[in-house]
Amino acid sequence: MNRSIRRIAVLGSGVMGSRIACHFANIGIDVLLLDIAPKELLPAEEAKGLSVASPQVRNRIVNQSLETAIRSNPSPIYSKSYVSRIKTGNFDDNLKDIADVDWIIEVVVERLDIKKSVFDRVEQFRKPGTLITSNTSGIPIHLMLEGRSEDFGAHFCGTHFFNPPRYLQLLEIIPSPQTKPEVVDFLLYFGDKYLGKTVVLCKDTPAFIGNRIGVYSMLALTHLIEPLGLTVEEVDKYTGPAMGHPKSATFRTADVVGLDTLVNVANGLAQNAPDDEAKGVFQLPSFIAKMVEQKWLGEKTKQGFYKKVKDAQGQSEILSLNLQTFEFASQQKVKSSTLEATKGVEDIRKRMKVYEKGTDKAGELFRAMHYPLFEYVSNRVPEITDDFFRIDDGMRAGFGWEIGPFEVWDALGVKETLAKIAAEPKRLPGQTGEVAAWVHEMLAAGCDSFYQVIGGVRHYYDIKSKAYQPIPGSSSLIVLDHIRDSKTVWKNSGVTLTDLGDGVLNCEFHTKLNTIGGDVLQGINKAIDLAEKDFKALVIANDGKNFSAGANIGMIFMMAVEQDYDELNMAVRMFQNTSMRIRYSAIPVVVAPFNLTLGGGCEFAMHADWVQLHAETYMGLVEFGVGVIPGGGGSKEFALRASDEFKADQIVQNTLKDKFLTIGQAKVSTSAVEAAELGYLQAGKYGITMNRARLLADAKAKALELAEAGYIQKAPRTDIRVLGNQGLGIVYAGANSMYAGNYISEHDQKISEKLGWVMCGGDLSAPTEVSEQYLLDLEREAFLQLTAEKKTLERIQFMLTKGKPLRN
Repeated sequence: MNRSIRRIAVLGSGVMGSRIACHFANIGIDVLLLDIAPKELLPAEEAKGLSVASPQVRNRIVNQSLETAIRSNPSPIYSKSYVSRIKTGNFDDNLKDIADVDWIIEVVVERLDIKKSVFDRVEQFRKPGTLITSNTSGIPIHLMLEGRSEDFGAHFCGTHFFNPPRYLQLLEIIPSPQTKPEVVDFLLYFGDKYLGKTVVLCKDTPAFIGNRIGVYSMLALTHLIEPLGLTVEEVDKYTGPAMGHPKSATFRTADVVGLDTLVNVANGLAQNAPDDEAKGVFQLPSFIAKMVEQKWLGEKTKQGFYKKVKDAQGQSEILSLNLQTFEFASQQKVKSSTLEATKGVEDIRKRMKVYEKGTDKAGELFRAMHYPLFEYVSNRVPEITDDFFRIDDGMRAGFGWEIGPFEVWDALGVKETLAKIAAEPKRLPGQTGEVAAWVHEMLAAGCDSFYQVIGGVRHYYDIKSKAYQPIPGSSSLIVLDHIRDSKTVWKNSGVTLTDLGDGVLNCEFHTKLNTIGGDVLQGINKAIDLAEKDFKALVIANDGKNFSAGANIGMIFMMAVEQDYDELNMAVRMFQNTSMRIRYSAIPVVVAPFNLTLGGGCEFAMHADWVQLHAETYMGLVEFGVGVIPGGGGSKEFALRASDEFKADQIVQNTLKDKFLTIGQAKVSTSAVEAAELGYLQAGKYGITMNRARLLADAKAKALELAEAGYIQKAPRTDIRVLGNQGLGIVYAGANSMYAGNYISEHDQKISEKLGWVMCGGDLSAPTEVSEQYLLDLEREAFLQLTAEKKTLERIQFMLTKGKPLRN
């Protein structure tokens, strides 16, 4: 593929435009962000003597939009330094500059006439062959091409980034009949590999795939509230994580997105999909119409299905809307035997079976939602897509479902569910109890599921060939779920070791939150033993929701409460020794973190030969929050890295101070890039993978590269320069002043002094070179001393029971 993208133009700097610009800046591309020039001065501009011709006035709209985006939380940009990659301008002065870009992305208001007027101007400056796409959530793509040139049409496509584009993985690509196939192929490739998206090829149908199915699912649920007698709280409790959906579930999601946005899409579907048998679902229930009329649109209007208020004591409370009385009241606790039954079922597919059998309102809602949904999605093939797996991709990546509707159907049994679909009461418009003919044809062809894993590669039932075919692109991915059963070489209660092929072994955690206890430490050491004997390299990676939440603090708490300090000393020593084995094994070790990578998970990454991490990695040493210092080699490692950064012409205490504060303030990165800026990663020893699905394959490739380059086992360091009393004086003075100013508690001061003691090498009269083992011994001693403190035990207990840190 000869096309490359070095510079893009984003036309329109609103909520989506500015954030799309930021995400392209995230991947290293220069961005030209343009918007309209103001026609009038603001009072503040007038007071400064500016005119509408002044550059700061002409670019006011675009600059304010970009600034608002950068200040937003969560941030759309990996690092503030990346903002320099975005150049701003306006349509009047700078549209000519699009002649120098490789891709033009139009993100103006969702009105066809305005989009077409922008394209009229674009054609004056766009050079032939430049990609041109319109970001839209539903305007038909073919209508935008009226009056356009042949070259424009050949290189034009619809794109639909889901908001916020950095975090939501779905990118829909909607070609027109004029779009060159190679342009479509490039956009699919670029979106996957470089933007890190799940890229879904869509037909030019109303709302495309994600919103067509997602909005149907949400609105179908609203039509079930009255017949099932459900409350707002019940709906969100039943349709949240237990069902494999996000925490925001249904109504909280509507409040965040904005009820007006949901209504606009629904109205568009009601008007533009006249042949949809379930179009009545897109007719709004009376309570939604009433909410829109009263401007109860969600967070943007401070009330929707929920409303945040302060009680008489000044405490915040979130009230919920009673859909019968239309009054807000305190939320009622939701109890459900079905939800209780699902709690211990980690496997989402097994959990779906438990949920379906529920005998209370939760189980009834599950069936009332899913049976019509199965009917609906089967009927959308081939209308909105020829390949049903794209619907599942869209729901997972765009709406945060753990598994899509066809995957849920598979989990329940395709054939077994048909009779249930037919027997389900017909509560929804268009619901008949009949699924599409191609599903019956699939079963008749001897294919009893929508998906199969064959030879470690996921296949789907192809309607045209009536046989299973590999999902495009899946052969280049490594999915542990698909190979674990046949490639496991060893396992215990917390770890599975899997042969990835080509001489690479994988060590996978599968404890709760992937926390690290004795079973995980045993598994890592076993993995290194086996890899040194029979493999070329080791990867430490998993397919969980987070890489690791750190050490099993429950285990530490029990040992400390029982004052079993010999056992605790042994456990901490084993943790440290495991980190050191990761660094000093005879084979290269690559750690592949993603999402939460805290405490011990961070320490393992810090000791690896290479860290191949996902762009969305939130890494940090957070032990201060539970009253201790990093005890798995993290405190030692920051002292070592400070030593390596000391320079003769600089004040070395400042380098030590920066490292100390990163641990002392429990800083957690908000991206992989920030993890490097905070010092958790080292230059030349890490790589960033944009697409989470590719992380394990990238980690394996790097492990092989290190092995085949001629890996040489290293020896532990004995040349770490520590500052002794020279550094301790600064640490102790700083901690004391922070305590005196009420910035930290007395116990925080004590933890700070223990950390300083380790990082400065203890009571040494002058800067001295010490070994790693010397620092590890200090680290372990300080860790054990802190676990004997009552306030530390209070912090650990609070974290275990409340799930958040206690400052005591």
